[in-house]
Amino acid sequence: MGKRIRVQRRGGGGPTWRALTHRRIAAVQYPALSKKEIEAYIQGQIQEIVHEPGRGSPLALVKLETGQDYYTVVPEGVFQDQTIQLGSKASVDVGNIIPLGDVPAGTMVCNIELQPGDGGKISRSSGAYATVVAHTPLGTMIKFPSGKTRYLNNLCRAMIGVVSGAGRVDKPFLKAGAKFHLLRARGRKYPRTRGIAMVPAVHPYGSSKRGGRKVTTVARGAPPGQKVGLIAARSAGRKRKRKP
Repeated sequence: MGKRIRVQRRGGGGPTWRALTHRRIAAVQYPALSKKEIEAYIQGQIQEIVHEPGRGSPLALVKLETGQDYYTVVPEGVFQDQTIQLGSKASVDVGNIIPLGDVPAGTMVCNIELQPGDGGKISRSSGAYATVVAHTPLGTMIKFPSGKTRYLNNLCRAMIGVVSGAGRVDKPFLKAGAKFHLLRARGRKYPRTRGIAMVPAVHPYGSSKRGGRKVTTVARGAPPGQKVGLIAARSAGRKRKRKP
């Protein structure tokens, strides 16, 4: 009799797979501002820069002149006690938060809202950014490092700059313990054994025999005991040129 595979065991949600969320500091989102404040600008000051377990970039606690405070990701070049501005009339300086419709073309931005007022959804990880390409009737066109472009509402807010912590993935862990504690904070299991290294009773790919190899694509609606590998992949393997 085999044991439950990793996907099945994780579905139970036991303490082995539970992220240490009690160590987290706060949610990262822009404050809710009135229409008058957005059309002009208000000032805030960075009170402190802190580390949050499981997050690749540091967080900054910002206190506004209205008395509100919030946490946000830290772009490169920002420092403690720095004064930042929020609003359409804010200057285009690193750390300021401006609606995309008022950001000049060619500016690098991060922590971008998908919908006005959602607090920031994309380009939030360490080293992430997007570039404002143009302002069109469809909205503001932004371009990601992957080359993909997207149109967003002109009222969506974004922070000027690149999220700090770039190059984090280039630094080697050196010790297995460092990798273990990082993934533990994110609720992931480490070390991770390859499925093909297991016996057939405990994994769909398990077998040391050549005949035991199976196709790695699996349907989206497959049960947890079968749902491993390329899930709902449209294509797999080497792409061949089609003859005209």
